[in-house]
Amino acid sequence: MFTYRGRHVSADDITFINSLIAQNPADSRRALSKKLCRAWNWVQPNGALRDMICRGLMLGLHRAGHIRLPEKKSHPKNPFVDRKKPVKVKIDQSPINGRLSQIKPFKYEQVRRTPAETLFNSLIEHYHYLGYCHPVGEQLKYIVYWQKRPIGCLSWSSAPRHIGCRDRFIGWSAKERQIGIHLIAYNCRFLILPWVQLSCVASHILGNMAKIVSKDWLSIYSHPIYFLETFVDKQRFAGTCYKAANWLYLGDTTGRGKNDQTHKQNRSIKAVWGYALSKNFRAKLCEADR
Repeated sequence: MFTYRGRHVSADDITFINSLIAQNPADSRRALSKKLCRAWNWVQPNGALRDMICRGLMLGLHRAGHIRLPEKKSHPKNPFVDRKKPVKVKIDQSPINGRLSQIKPFKYEQVRRTPAETLFNSLIEHYHYLGYCHPVGEQLKYIVYWQKRPIGCLSWSSAPRHIGCRDRFIGWSAKERQIGIHLIAYNCRFLILPWVQLSCVASHILGNMAKIVSKDWLSIYSHPIYFLETFVDKQRFAGTCYKAANWLYLGDTTGRGKNDQTHKQNRSIKAVWGYALSKNFRAKLCEADR
């Protein structure tokens, strides 16, 4: 049995892949992965082939000696390797303060794959303590504006496959998690710009985002979101804004990371916070037959 990113590959699967390669000797690795996706009906919820994941799986099988891929026909540059850091964009940094009730309303703009994405990346890179990191999988990026001035940024991405305290809170099986994990969105970055001094603004933004993100996810990825989650570094923050926005503290990470082989802590412990977007979120997440 070979496993790659939660997908189990049986001996019969390996036999099928070897047969596919033998029947298409002139095909490139990319062409073979697309054919395998079609044969397995391995698609994203929006119907797009899981081509990149399939290529990774086939490469893993090749390196493990289970299959033999054809030689590479080209060496295209990987856009995620040696990615240039976002340049600093000049914006108005004059203080924004006062009472939240006097400042509202705010505008929430989804900026991924729009001209404003450059501004989002720049603000995260230069004003968030973690800097910019390209989200993985399905993803959305938001800039929050007040009178055409950005005051905050949030990015959402595909959720980590396994988080113990979250999985126990939901109560799903391993199979249900594998099938339903795409129905959770992970808040990987949240930034209030340093010149914005408004009491309760972070929790106010989180509350409004909970009303927006699932609808946008459905529009772009053809499926809704039923649960939100995030990690909070306990050495730096208490998660106050998430608590004020009615998120629930679910527990802590183990501090070992997803590729741990030592079973020892190798990074800081994170608090896991979650927010249900519907009353029957458990039923939605645990439906094995979708």
